[in-house]
Amino acid sequence: MRNEPFDFSTIRMLHEHLCLDFVNTTPNHQNPSEDYLDSYVDLVSWGLDVGLLNMDEAQRLWEVANQRPSQAAALHQKAVTLREAIYRILLSITKQQTPESADMDTLNAALAETMSHMRMIPSDNGFAWAWDGDTSHPEYLLWRVAWSAGELLMSDSLKYLRKCDGCDWMFLDTSRSRRRRWCDMNTCGNRAKARRHYTRTRGG
Repeated sequence: MRNEPFDFSTIRMLHEHLCLDFVNTTPNHQNPSEDYLDSYVDLVSWGLDVGLLNMDEAQRLWEVANQRPSQAAALHQKAVTLREAIYRILLSITKQQTPESADMDTLNAALAETMSHMRMIPSDNGFAWAWDGDTSHPEYLLWRVAWSAGELLMSDSLKYLRKCDGCDWMFLDTSRSRRRRWCDMNTCGNRAKARRHYTRTRGG
């Protein structure tokens, strides 16, 4: 486990959809040693990077983690369990398969808990959902992730969902041709091109 929170700004999250940024907190879902989400402290750092928390709110949650290490460890495991369930659901969609019922149960349980922290308020266009404002609650980030996943699964954007050819990251292909294959052309795209060039050169 790292001594300092992971700096998610160093991996340039795509920021296309909140739950995709959460799923993309690892480049390899099969190898825990590559996981950026190594602890609850890292989860808070992610929340800061994606704009769910400001620095004061993040500091308060880091203090909670230091004061209650057992609770923080349990919440970290809960976060990883939710992340992997969402990942497998999304992966099945990219393969045009039906998600496993166990993964849907995990997401639905998180959504049920999330709904108890939301309320309906008047808005300019009628009514809207709002959070109860308790950003200091240790599970706040998981509520936001679960709600984001539900929104994506019910949105038209789901048809643009893709898995990167170079890593395990998920992204939304909004390119004109709908042929985007990599999460980022400057990273996975260039690596894939380099591999093809190496193969052609070696073969020649």
